[in-house]
Amino acid sequence: MTQKPSARRRFIKTAAATTAGGAALAAPMISTAQTTSLRFQSTWPAKDIFHEYAQDFAKKVNDMAGGRLKIEVLPAGSVVPAFQLLEAVNKGTLDGGHGVVAYHYGKNSALALWGSGPGFGMDPNMLLSWHNYGGGEDLLEEIYKSISMEVVSFLYGPMPTQPYGWFKKPVANLDQMKGVKFRTVGLAVDLYTEQGAAVNPLPGGEIVAALDRGLIDAAEFNNATSDRILGFPDVAKNCMLQSFHQSTEQFEILFNKAKYNALPGELKKIIDYAVQASSADMSWKAIDRNSKDYAEMKKAGVAFYKTPDAILRNQLDSWDKVIAKKSAENPLFKKVLDSQRAFAQRAGQWQNDYLVDFKMAWNHYFARK
Repeated sequence: MTQKPSARRRFIKTAAATTAGGAALAAPMISTAQTTSLRFQSTWPAKDIFHEYAQDFAKKVNDMAGGRLKIEVLPAGSVVPAFQLLEAVNKGTLDGGHGVVAYHYGKNSALALWGSGPGFGMDPNMLLSWHNYGGGEDLLEEIYKSISMEVVSFLYGPMPTQPYGWFKKPVANLDQMKGVKFRTVGLAVDLYTEQGAAVNPLPGGEIVAALDRGLIDAAEFNNATSDRILGFPDVAKNCMLQSFHQSTEQFEILFNKAKYNALPGELKKIIDYAVQASSADMSWKAIDRNSKDYAEMKKAGVAFYKTPDAILRNQLDSWDKVIAKKSAENPLFKKVLDSQRAFAQRAGQWQNDYLVDFKMAWNHYFARK
């Protein structure tokens, strides 16, 4: 069945078409109201590239709004702790925020499926396609409504595949995961628990200190740049690359619904287009910065290992158990999962058949002895 774009996206397209159709009759009406200032908070430390991404989005909005709208972004903890962002935006303590949907996992387990879920072979950009054109946006709105969260959510910024984790000693098999005090978030908590770890969900800014003090033995966060900036190489020298625990994640930009609804139509369109521009820009910046920081960490003596295939296959088997249990407990979880599975089967078939093996070309040019 072909899914329709979300109601918000249909509004944007209709407004754009109306403007185009009437361009010859009249000049577009531009709001001349005084500046509307919105206070945002990210869920990231000020030094993290993720907070930089949040500021990049705000700058795009501010530049395009021409003084009519100004978004200020504060780092994590400035007003509320990172895991309390959703409630703060809902209550109006903050006008908006920047984070990830998986951080709201405790409110409804289905929220973890936006990034911290099985993904069914989709990459992060494919999951964003499902969200925008396969029904995901309406489902997310339904979940927020079910937990009385009066917010408007925009998803963007497909994240590269995240490492399995940072360890004091490299992991060769699943037996070495038994009893390991490990940090992760979202539904990945259940996945690593299934693999034998003792999981402690922590915000990004608290991980390295916890590793340094021995409160946890190992941890995953996200990417080479964040990991380097936050200091992971100072407390662990082994990083296991490739994992299915969070292979489809993206960022979330939240607005308090009343504040968002009070904005004039043209400012809402600016926000929507700023989200799309930020998504592309973030993807390009991540490739440049992550590859540089990966090279720098290798120079500094960090040992990178590919996660063994046996562990990766066990992750997929573990996902089967986790999602079966959660689906039985939560009808919304099953509803989101079924929607993702149907989209992934179609889109994945297309992608797997059409995309060439880029690793073959890279090896041809760079891996010759």
